[in-house]
Amino acid sequence: MTVQNAVVYVVDDDPSVRKSLARLMRSAGFEACTFTSALEFIEGKKPESPACLVLDLNMPGLNGLQLQEYLLDHEISLPIVFITGYGTVPDSVKAMKAGAVDFLQKPFTDEDLLAAIARAFEADLRARQNRKQLKQLRESLETLTPRECEVFRLVAAGMLNKQIAFQLGTVEKTVKVHRARVMAKMGAHSVADLVRFADKLGISSYPP
Repeated sequence: MTVQNAVVYVVDDDPSVRKSLARLMRSAGFEACTFTSALEFIEGKKPESPACLVLDLNMPGLNGLQLQEYLLDHEISLPIVFITGYGTVPDSVKAMKAGAVDFLQKPFTDEDLLAAIARAFEADLRARQNRKQLKQLRESLETLTPRECEVFRLVAAGMLNKQIAFQLGTVEKTVKVHRARVMAKMGAHSVADLVRFADKLGISSYPP
């Protein structure tokens, strides 16, 4: 998988591993940024471009699992490929449950690592698209009036226009007008779209 301006961050305390992995990344068409420790990675400047993290599990100071936990705690979305020579089954289970893309035992082949990195970039692309859509949905939600927000929530809950009218103490014709405005402002083509948007926005889809 070729991703324009893609960066692979390599965090490993072994200089020979960093060097060989950086060489492999560049030969595969990626930009490589290497770090000697988890702390150096946290403090280092990183470009805002498609990226993934190739992370050694066992390092002095913060280990790989602790760095993964730090990124999650700080809501830093970065797909991780773990590499290790001394990993255990509980370690791999913990890493994968926390969202790691793969967990490779050394020695691994170049092909295995590059395949894992390709999956990581696919995950990063999906995450970026989801964040972009969520941002757009939140901006659209801000354009709704309070009454339109109520109609949005009730439509997403599966209520019919006449049920919504009764719930809000208005007439069905007025609800239809509000509903049409909600659909237009949110960029929805169907009720199914509104339900998905409500779910992404964390708006309750249950009727009151």
